[in-house]
Amino acid sequence: MSKLSVRSVIWHIEGQAFEGRLVYDADAAQLQPGLLMAPNWMGVSQGAEDIARQVAGQGYVVLLADLYGQDVRPANGDEAGAAMMPLKNDRGLLRQRMQAALAQLLAQQDVHLDPQRIASFGFCFGGCCALELARSGADLKAAVSFHGTLDTPNPQDAQNIKGSVLVLHGAADPLVPNEQLPAFEAEMDAAGVDWQLLSYGGAVHSFTDPAANVPGKMMYDARTSRRAFASLYNLLDEVFAR
Repeated sequence: MSKLSVRSVIWHIEGQAFEGRLVYDADAAQLQPGLLMAPNWMGVSQGAEDIARQVAGQGYVVLLADLYGQDVRPANGDEAGAAMMPLKNDRGLLRQRMQAALAQLLAQQDVHLDPQRIASFGFCFGGCCALELARSGADLKAAVSFHGTLDTPNPQDAQNIKGSVLVLHGAADPLVPNEQLPAFEAEMDAAGVDWQLLSYGGAVHSFTDPAANVPGKMMYDARTSRRAFASLYNLLDEVFAR
Protein backbone atom coordinates (compact mmCIF):
# COMPACT_ATOMS: atom_id res chain seq x y z
CA MET A 1 0.00 0.00 0.00
CA SER A 2 1.25 3.46 -0.86
CA LYS A 3 2.30 5.79 1.93
CA LEU A 4 1.97 9.54 1.71
CA SER A 5 4.87 11.50 3.10
CA VAL A 6 4.74 15.17 4.09
CA ARG A 7 7.79 17.33 4.63
CA SER A 8 8.59 21.00 4.90
CA VAL A 9 10.37 22.73 2.04
CA ILE A 10 12.07 26.05 2.79
CA TRP A 11 13.23 28.59 0.23
CA HIS A 12 14.24 32.24 0.22
CA ILE A 13 13.25 35.23 -1.88
CA GLU A 14 15.40 38.31 -1.42
CA GLY A 15 16.36 37.19 2.07
CA GLN A 16 12.85 36.28 3.22
CA ALA A 17 12.19 32.66 4.19
CA PHE A 18 9.17 30.75 2.89
CA GLU A 19 8.05 27.31 4.07
CA GLY A 20 5.71 25.10 2.08
CA ARG A 21 4.67 21.45 2.37
CA LEU A 22 5.60 18.71 -0.07
CA VAL A 23 3.18 15.77 -0.16
CA TYR A 24 4.11 12.68 -2.16
CA ASP A 25 3.87 8.91 -2.34
CA ALA A 26 7.13 7.56 -0.96
CA ASP A 27 6.43 4.17 -2.54
CA ALA A 28 5.60 5.39 -6.05
CA ALA A 29 7.01 3.02 -8.64
CA GLN A 30 6.71 5.44 -11.55
CA LEU A 31 7.20 9.15 -12.12
CA GLN A 32 4.17 11.16 -11.05
CA PRO A 33 2.91 14.52 -12.32
CA GLY A 34 3.63 17.53 -10.10
CA LEU A 35 1.05 20.02 -8.85
CA LEU A 36 1.68 23.41 -7.29
CA MET A 37 -1.17 24.19 -4.92
CA ALA A 38 -1.93 27.79 -3.94
CA PRO A 39 -3.96 27.88 -0.71
CA ASN A 40 -6.78 30.22 0.18
CA TRP A 41 -6.16 33.48 2.02
CA MET A 42 -5.36 31.63 5.25
CA GLY A 43 -2.10 30.46 3.68
CA VAL A 44 -0.29 27.32 4.79
CA SER A 45 -2.75 25.78 7.24
CA GLN A 46 -3.93 22.38 8.37
CA GLY A 47 -6.95 22.66 6.11
CA ALA A 48 -4.75 23.40 3.11
CA GLU A 49 -2.45 20.52 3.98
CA ASP A 50 -5.47 18.20 4.19
CA ILE A 51 -6.43 19.14 0.63
CA ALA A 52 -2.85 18.63 -0.54
CA ARG A 53 -2.92 15.14 0.98
CA GLN A 54 -6.25 14.37 -0.65
CA VAL A 55 -4.99 15.37 -4.08
CA ALA A 56 -1.58 13.72 -3.72
CA GLY A 57 -3.39 10.49 -2.90
CA GLN A 58 -4.73 10.49 -6.45
CA GLY A 59 -1.22 9.98 -7.82
CA TYR A 60 0.47 13.38 -7.76
CA VAL A 61 3.42 15.11 -6.12
CA VAL A 62 1.92 18.23 -4.52
CA LEU A 63 3.75 21.27 -3.21
CA LEU A 64 1.58 23.47 -1.01
CA ALA A 65 2.98 26.92 -1.70
CA ASP A 66 3.81 29.46 0.98
CA LEU A 67 3.02 32.85 -0.51
CA TYR A 68 3.26 34.99 2.63
CA GLY A 69 6.51 33.97 4.30
CA GLN A 70 7.56 31.47 6.94
CA ASP A 71 6.55 33.72 9.84
CA VAL A 72 3.13 34.68 8.45
CA ARG A 73 0.39 32.25 9.44
CA PRO A 74 -2.91 34.13 9.65
CA ALA A 75 -5.13 33.23 12.60
CA ASN A 76 -8.24 35.07 11.41
CA GLY A 77 -9.75 36.93 8.50
CA ASP A 78 -8.24 40.27 9.41
CA GLU A 79 -4.73 38.82 9.46
CA ALA A 80 -5.39 36.89 6.25
CA GLY A 81 -6.59 40.01 4.48
CA ALA A 82 -3.56 41.98 5.63
CA ALA A 83 -1.28 39.28 4.23
CA MET A 84 -3.21 38.80 0.99
CA MET A 85 -3.94 42.32 -0.20
CA PRO A 86 -0.34 43.40 -0.91
CA LEU A 87 -0.11 40.47 -3.33
CA LYS A 88 -3.53 41.06 -4.88
CA ASN A 89 -2.50 44.67 -5.46
CA ASP A 90 0.93 43.79 -6.89
CA ARG A 91 0.53 40.99 -9.40
CA GLY A 92 4.22 41.16 -10.26
CA LEU A 93 5.08 40.29 -6.68
CA LEU A 94 2.39 37.61 -6.60
CA ARG A 95 3.82 36.02 -9.74
CA GLN A 96 7.34 36.15 -8.30
CA ARG A 97 6.15 34.23 -5.23
CA MET A 98 4.37 31.63 -7.35
CA GLN A 99 7.34 31.23 -9.71
CA ALA A 100 9.67 30.70 -6.75
CA ALA A 101 7.38 28.02 -5.36
CA LEU A 102 7.18 26.34 -8.76
CA ALA A 103 10.96 26.29 -8.94
CA GLN A 104 11.02 24.52 -5.57
CA LEU A 105 8.60 21.88 -6.79
CA LEU A 106 10.78 21.21 -9.82
CA ALA A 107 13.89 21.06 -7.63
CA GLN A 108 12.65 18.06 -5.63
CA GLN A 109 14.91 15.44 -7.20
CA ASP A 110 14.54 12.72 -4.57
CA VAL A 111 10.83 12.09 -5.23
CA HIS A 112 9.24 10.38 -8.21
CA LEU A 113 8.38 13.63 -10.01
CA ASP A 114 7.91 13.99 -13.76
CA PRO A 115 9.07 17.54 -14.54
CA GLN A 116 7.40 17.40 -17.95
CA ARG A 117 3.94 17.07 -16.39
CA ILE A 118 3.29 20.06 -14.15
CA ALA A 119 0.09 21.96 -13.34
CA SER A 120 -1.16 24.43 -10.75
CA PHE A 121 -4.41 24.75 -8.83
CA GLY A 122 -5.69 26.99 -6.08
CA PHE A 123 -8.60 28.03 -3.90
CA CYS A 124 -10.16 31.49 -3.54
CA PHE A 125 -7.10 33.79 -3.46
CA GLY A 126 -5.10 30.74 -4.50
CA GLY A 127 -7.24 30.39 -7.61
CA CYS A 128 -6.20 33.90 -8.60
CA CYS A 129 -2.58 32.86 -7.96
CA ALA A 130 -2.83 29.77 -10.18
CA LEU A 131 -4.20 31.86 -13.04
CA GLU A 132 -1.55 34.54 -12.61
CA LEU A 133 1.18 31.90 -12.71
CA ALA A 134 -0.23 30.69 -16.02
CA ARG A 135 -0.44 34.26 -17.34
CA SER A 136 3.24 34.71 -16.45
CA GLY A 137 4.17 32.10 -19.06
CA ALA A 138 5.03 29.27 -16.67
CA ASP A 139 5.38 25.88 -18.35
CA LEU A 140 2.14 24.41 -17.04
CA LYS A 141 -0.07 21.79 -18.62
CA ALA A 142 -3.05 23.28 -16.77
CA ALA A 143 -4.09 25.95 -14.29
CA VAL A 144 -7.23 25.41 -12.23
CA SER A 145 -9.10 27.90 -10.04
CA PHE A 146 -11.62 26.86 -7.39
CA HIS A 147 -13.97 29.74 -6.45
CA GLY A 148 -11.26 32.30 -7.23
CA THR A 149 -11.41 35.82 -8.57
CA LEU A 150 -10.78 36.12 -12.29
CA ASP A 151 -9.69 39.73 -12.75
CA THR A 152 -6.19 40.70 -13.80
CA PRO A 153 -4.58 44.09 -14.46
CA ASN A 154 -2.88 42.73 -17.58
CA PRO A 155 -5.37 40.65 -19.58
CA GLN A 156 -3.07 40.72 -22.59
CA ASP A 157 -0.74 38.43 -20.64
CA ALA A 158 -3.15 35.58 -21.34
CA GLN A 159 -1.24 35.17 -24.58
CA ASN A 160 1.57 33.72 -22.44
CA ILE A 161 -0.60 30.83 -21.21
CA LYS A 162 0.81 27.52 -22.40
CA GLY A 163 -1.69 25.01 -21.03
CA SER A 164 -5.38 24.53 -20.42
CA VAL A 165 -7.36 26.67 -17.97
CA LEU A 166 -10.28 25.49 -15.84
CA VAL A 167 -12.35 27.77 -13.63
CA LEU A 168 -14.69 26.16 -11.09
CA HIS A 169 -17.11 28.88 -10.04
CA GLY A 170 -20.04 29.16 -7.65
CA ALA A 171 -22.87 30.78 -9.60
CA ALA A 172 -24.12 32.47 -6.41
CA ASP A 173 -20.66 33.60 -5.23
CA PRO A 174 -21.00 37.21 -4.01
CA LEU A 175 -17.22 37.65 -3.76
CA VAL A 176 -16.57 37.14 -7.47
CA PRO A 177 -18.36 40.00 -9.27
CA ASN A 178 -20.52 38.82 -12.17
CA GLU A 179 -18.77 41.18 -14.58
CA GLN A 180 -15.54 39.23 -14.10
CA LEU A 181 -16.95 36.23 -15.96
CA PRO A 182 -17.48 37.75 -19.43
CA ALA A 183 -14.25 39.70 -19.06
CA PHE A 184 -12.40 36.46 -18.31
CA GLU A 185 -14.02 34.70 -21.26
CA ALA A 186 -13.07 37.54 -23.60
CA GLU A 187 -9.51 37.53 -22.24
CA MET A 188 -9.13 33.79 -22.84
CA ASP A 189 -10.73 33.91 -26.28
CA ALA A 190 -8.55 36.80 -27.41
CA ALA A 191 -5.46 34.77 -26.50
CA GLY A 192 -6.71 31.52 -28.02
CA VAL A 193 -6.52 29.66 -24.71
CA ASP A 194 -8.07 26.23 -24.21
CA TRP A 195 -10.40 27.21 -21.37
CA GLN A 196 -13.43 25.98 -19.47
CA LEU A 197 -15.63 27.76 -16.94
CA LEU A 198 -18.00 25.58 -14.93
CA SER A 199 -20.61 27.50 -12.96
CA TYR A 200 -22.33 25.59 -10.17
CA GLY A 201 -25.88 26.66 -9.42
CA GLY A 202 -26.56 27.72 -5.85
CA ALA A 203 -22.91 27.50 -4.76
CA VAL A 204 -21.35 30.48 -3.02
CA HIS A 205 -17.73 31.25 -2.13
CA SER A 206 -15.49 28.60 -0.51
CA PHE A 207 -17.71 25.70 -1.56
CA THR A 208 -14.79 23.25 -1.13
CA ASP A 209 -13.94 24.36 2.42
CA PRO A 210 -15.59 22.22 5.15
CA ALA A 211 -14.93 25.03 7.64
CA ALA A 212 -16.81 27.65 5.61
CA ASN A 213 -20.09 28.50 7.34
CA VAL A 214 -21.31 31.99 6.47
CA PRO A 215 -24.69 31.44 4.79
CA GLY A 216 -25.13 33.29 1.53
CA LYS A 217 -21.47 34.27 1.39
CA MET A 218 -18.98 31.49 2.17
CA MET A 219 -20.45 28.01 2.57
CA TYR A 220 -19.28 24.45 2.14
CA ASP A 221 -21.25 22.47 -0.45
CA ALA A 222 -20.30 18.78 -0.42
CA ARG A 223 -21.97 17.93 -3.74
CA THR A 224 -20.45 20.88 -5.57
CA SER A 225 -17.05 20.13 -4.03
CA ARG A 226 -17.18 16.54 -5.26
CA ARG A 227 -18.14 17.68 -8.74
CA ALA A 228 -15.40 20.31 -8.83
CA PHE A 229 -12.64 17.93 -7.74
CA ALA A 230 -13.87 15.38 -10.29
CA SER A 231 -13.51 18.08 -12.97
CA LEU A 232 -9.98 18.82 -11.75
CA TYR A 233 -8.96 15.18 -12.02
CA ASN A 234 -10.62 14.75 -15.40
CA LEU A 235 -8.69 17.69 -16.85
CA LEU A 236 -5.40 16.52 -15.34
CA ASP A 237 -5.92 13.03 -16.80
CA GLU A 238 -6.45 14.65 -20.19
CA VAL A 239 -3.56 17.11 -20.23
CA PHE A 240 -1.02 14.75 -18.70
CA ALA A 241 -1.84 12.08 -21.29
CA ARG A 242 -0.95 14.36 -24.21
